[in-house]
Amino acid sequence: MKAIISVSDKTGVVDFARGLAELGFEVYSTGGTHQALAQAGVAVASVSKLTGFPEILDGRVKTLHPAVHGGILARRDQPSHLEELAKSGIAAIDLVAVNLYPFVQTVTRPGVSLDDALENIDIGGPTMIRAAAKNFPHVLVVVDPADYERVLGLLRAGSVPLEERRRLALKAFQHVASYDTAIAQYLRAEEEALPEQLTLSLTKLFDLRYGENPHQRAAVYRENSVLWGGQTWGIVAAEQLHGKELSHNNFLDADAAWRATLDFAEPTAVVVKHTNPCGLASHQDLTEAYRRALSGDPVSAYGGIVAVNRELTGEAAEEIGKTFYEIVIAPAFSEEALTILQKKKNLRLLQLDEKADVGCATAPEYRRVSGGFLVQQPDTYLDDAIELRVVTKRPPSEEELANLRFAWKVAKHVKSNAIVIVKDRTLLGMGAGQPNRVTSVHLALRRAEERARGAVLASDAFFPFPDGVELAADGGITAVIQPGGSIRDQEVIEAADARGLAMVFTGIRHFRH
Repeated sequence: MKAIISVSDKTGVVDFARGLAELGFEVYSTGGTHQALAQAGVAVASVSKLTGFPEILDGRVKTLHPAVHGGILARRDQPSHLEELAKSGIAAIDLVAVNLYPFVQTVTRPGVSLDDALENIDIGGPTMIRAAAKNFPHVLVVVDPADYERVLGLLRAGSVPLEERRRLALKAFQHVASYDTAIAQYLRAEEEALPEQLTLSLTKLFDLRYGENPHQRAAVYRENSVLWGGQTWGIVAAEQLHGKELSHNNFLDADAAWRATLDFAEPTAVVVKHTNPCGLASHQDLTEAYRRALSGDPVSAYGGIVAVNRELTGEAAEEIGKTFYEIVIAPAFSEEALTILQKKKNLRLLQLDEKADVGCATAPEYRRVSGGFLVQQPDTYLDDAIELRVVTKRPPSEEELANLRFAWKVAKHVKSNAIVIVKDRTLLGMGAGQPNRVTSVHLALRRAEERARGAVLASDAFFPFPDGVELAADGGITAVIQPGGSIRDQEVIEAADARGLAMVFTGIRHFRH
């Protein structure tokens, strides 16, 4: 029996090779792996001895030879294949253990040149892996050091079942597919955000108890990509400091809450329920920002998720601890805050540092539809740079204008049709996910109640009829921000003028379906 071992990740390879040798395998290897095995006293021969041909082109060609690939690809149940091997003096190869050059790690280092990247594209390794995986009923292929002990155990027991061989082959093909995806990402120009063909590489972080509902299986995966330095980012990069394990729905809500905080430069607190912010406020004092956020909808806040964009202080933690929440998210927690919140056994505390948002501005968004995916660039429009167009006779006051800009940012994070009511940089009421915009206005006003008087209103898309603006004015709203663009814009403007409202157009919308 013969085995070829050539690995970039040398974890456990010496013990694996030694175990194979003890089972009677002749072990062949190349380069650094050969050196490591020989130094450890493992009986190993160079692949050149197998091929009868030296390595050439600075090691670029080592295993690309009929003596290697003929020995791997020959079917043992085809007499003609075995006859050809014998005729050509080629020995059958029974096991291939290969993992690939660390391409992602190489190309994400600062200052890496194209030449460096190209030199770290493995050719022989993927070819051997694919060949062995293609012939898995007869050849064992091992790409993951975590499988070494299992494979050795089965070989010592007498045989490796076909189902296990299939599992190893599946893992091998996926290993190569992920590798090729990383290369394609590196070579793809930034302007090719939506290429003709697209593959994703995902690595499972862990299983979840269930999905949206208990009868659905679920897991959390991280996206592997050279585009963001190869690092884990976003909500999946959060460090859980305390509490029970996260659920599928927890992840969705936590992501919505954390993303909302990223749009605000001032100390900001967000309370999310079912992916919608039911409370959001900014204030120079984080504790006060949280109090104001909670005041937006204290009923809905129960069982929700809180995210802040500053280190969570003990004072803020004391206030947060007065309400039942599933998760608290912050870029950091003071020791006092941890002491306070860790008294709640099941409360999950997630910490995300400033590096976690590395991909937020550029990472494509994927949404499954039946038979495929919708892919789009993220909605990262620079709202602070929008030149607002005053369309009513009365322009907004300075205070109204500040609240309008704040409300516009909030509306971006509320499901369409989105209506938000804001005063003093505090979300007072919102209507979300309604099939018509006027219903969202009703809901937002009902939540804000008397606090709507003197407040401003933002709509994520244009008002198709004057009724929404009229209803807002009747509820006490004094200024409105919306994209404009309706065929009835003039009617809407006239309705605002008739009630003394100030209204500005943004020229863009923020649908969030």
